[in-house]
Amino acid sequence: MRGMLRTALSHDVANGLSVALGLLLISGGIHFWLGTAAAASAATGVIVASPPDRAAPRRGKLRQLLPAALGSLPLFFAVQMLHTMPGRLGLLLVPASFLAFLAMAWGKRGIPIAIALMLAMVFSMATRPPSGVAEALARTGHMALGAGLYVVYATLMNLALNARYRTQYMADLLLSVAALMRAQARQFTARDESSDVREVAAPMLGAMLRAQAALADQLQSTRDLVFESPRTPARQRLAALLLTVLEMRDHLLASELDLETLRGDPRHGPGLAAMRRVLEAMADDVEGLADALLQMRRPAAIADRRRELAAVPAEGDESAAMGGPSAGQLARGMANRLGHLNDETVRLARLARSDEAPDLAVVRAHWQVFVSPTEWSIRPFLALWRWDAPPLRHAIRAALALAAGYAVAVLMPWGSHDYWILLTIVVVLRGSLAQTLERRNQRVAGTLVGSLIAVALLATHPGPLELLLAMTAAQAFAHGFAVRKYTLTAVAATVLGLVQAHQLYAGAAPTFALGERIADTLIGAVLAWAFCYVLPSWERTQIPALVRRTLAAQARHARLSLSLGQLREVEMAPELEWRLARREAFDALSALVQATQRSLSEPRAVQPPLEPLQRLQAHSYQLLAQLSAVKSMLVLRRDRLTPAQVEGPLARAGHRIDEALGPQPAGGPAAASLADSGDAAAAASLAAGVVQLPDPFEQDISPWLLRRLDLAAGIAMQIKADVAQILRDADDLAASPSQQPRSA
Repeated sequence: MRGMLRTALSHDVANGLSVALGLLLISGGIHFWLGTAAAASAATGVIVASPPDRAAPRRGKLRQLLPAALGSLPLFFAVQMLHTMPGRLGLLLVPASFLAFLAMAWGKRGIPIAIALMLAMVFSMATRPPSGVAEALARTGHMALGAGLYVVYATLMNLALNARYRTQYMADLLLSVAALMRAQARQFTARDESSDVREVAAPMLGAMLRAQAALADQLQSTRDLVFESPRTPARQRLAALLLTVLEMRDHLLASELDLETLRGDPRHGPGLAAMRRVLEAMADDVEGLADALLQMRRPAAIADRRRELAAVPAEGDESAAMGGPSAGQLARGMANRLGHLNDETVRLARLARSDEAPDLAVVRAHWQVFVSPTEWSIRPFLALWRWDAPPLRHAIRAALALAAGYAVAVLMPWGSHDYWILLTIVVVLRGSLAQTLERRNQRVAGTLVGSLIAVALLATHPGPLELLLAMTAAQAFAHGFAVRKYTLTAVAATVLGLVQAHQLYAGAAPTFALGERIADTLIGAVLAWAFCYVLPSWERTQIPALVRRTLAAQARHARLSLSLGQLREVEMAPELEWRLARREAFDALSALVQATQRSLSEPRAVQPPLEPLQRLQAHSYQLLAQLSAVKSMLVLRRDRLTPAQVEGPLARAGHRIDEALGPQPAGGPAAASLADSGDAAAAASLAAGVVQLPDPFEQDISPWLLRRLDLAAGIAMQIKADVAQILRDADDLAASPSQQPRSA
């Protein structure tokens, strides 16, 4: 029940209701003003203009909406004029589809535009043939009226709902963080067996990396909204909440450190169980805060659990400290890191309750630095024109698939309703095989159910206003659940498409719909799946670039995380530069994780080298965790560090990591670079880990920082080896013609 309420109060559903209301007002108003036929064409304009309408910042909203609305008009009119000439219509559809799908070069911003342009042509095919140019112009004019009114409406509604969208996005982000905390808490269990071999040195390589990747995408969308013009106290408070969530992510990441060692010691079962309970309680608190934001009520205060963490039992052989930290010290260190997560959770509630004022200097510094640009640049289009560019290959693939679909549709006995095959191809065919397979199955299931609903509805011979209400409800579900549950969107979109086609065709008998629509859907789904293997963009072709991006991002993040200036004073400009580097490190790793996941659905012969990729992801994740712990010590606890003891190791660790991750990594052993630094004794101690470690709750934590630096440098060397193997295997795969798939 709580999940259903959260979905109902989410920004996706609010946006879907806004779109549906626009369809109802515009189409209903034109129905009373100009009649049923004009209202049907105007509804097409609304439907075509609506795909880019998502919850978005106020700045740039009009620029986001205009391309779809303006680009759809000439295509709609051209199809009208060629309606009775199948051959010429086919010659228009193929190049027009190619150009429409080129919009995907702009990534997430371009996908709705490509869909909108295709919908304009598909719905134009669904009308009766016009009697002449005058009728074609009239229909196009009514469609333009609907699209233009919707662009104005959507811009104003986004302005009116902007404050609510900010809160909903923030609440959604908090729920994701709470889910991540629960996933982490499940790891706090003692075990006797070793980790699965596929999770090399990273027990959360699967679920945790995927969750972190999803969170990275969600964070950027939230940044774009929440960091826009934080001039009012409410906006500043939300911006401060977002900054606190970023710190929580780092502390949660650092809580992974040493976990595997402790899980392998049964004596630490009670301590791990205690930390798990605290972490789950903090997750409950964060969820409660998210629910309060969604329900527009004042959040409850969050209990400080520092004392519980300080009292965590830490059993272990303390004599092991001379060869490194004992298990008991590791347990208390982990409890200390969870304590920092607790501090940020408490601060989160205080900010939400207005018990603590946000740091306006930090909020203003993040205002424009961390938001995505809203201008349309020509660069993605200019970068398309190389044979291995995935957007270009996908545009060619889509155009060929639609050409085949149109040819089949024209030859079918029900060729007068050929648009449905094309619509299925448009919504199913995606840039990767994994996404297409997922959409194919959901689309077929959704169409089956939606066709039954549409047939039952049309069999009652409803009037125009009843049909408009049905379309409004279908539009709300189709738009509101497109991201959250596509099967439901497929059901609603089928109802919307069939009812709209019925309206455009001026009341044609509905008895044809069920069998023909199911057959059309199956044909379109099969064609979309088959054409995935035409000019495929296998993930392995993108992996080397993603690996290099990850390597460069990790190197820059390490360089800034280990800056010596943090020991003296945290200044705003370097701190912002580090935050940007941290974002890029997470984004690069997220892109690599997602590409690897998509590759699992591809033929085995063309899959990238999965084992070293998984190791690289695990080690990159571990390096981020180690550097998060180091950064926490340098910023939050630098008063408990001895500068003379840590300055040299900081510089040496930075040099070692830069050698490993830089563009031309050195080939010598890691310890050699330390020995050349002029402090051989410190280097030997750091490399061997033979240093007396104090209790992490005591005053001087410099030895713990030295240990983190040594571990981070070691992980960097492992990353270097992982990257070398991945690139070598990728080159071998590219050079071997026997690795190409023989058939679809």
